[in-house]
Amino acid sequence: MEKYHSPKSEYVVIKAIDDGVSVIGLTRGTDTKFHHSEKLDKGEVLIAQFTEHTSAIKIRGNATILTHLGEIDSEMKK
Repeated sequence: MEKYHSPKSEYVVIKAIDDGVSVIGLTRGTDTKFHHSEKLDKGEVLIAQFTEHTSAIKIRGNATILTHLGEIDSEMKK
């Protein structure tokens, strides 16, 4: 398996707009699996990093997400 290498650390900042925002880390490799999850309440902030083990982050609920690419708001499914 090829070793993950990033020229800079890629961080993601997630701020919960409402209670109950779910943040789920997904593994990299041939089989994508959940490897970590967090629940955030309104106003809580989580700083996450992409690593050799984390290839994706799934966010459920109302939150603001900040990355080096910009800012985006997630929305609660209605």
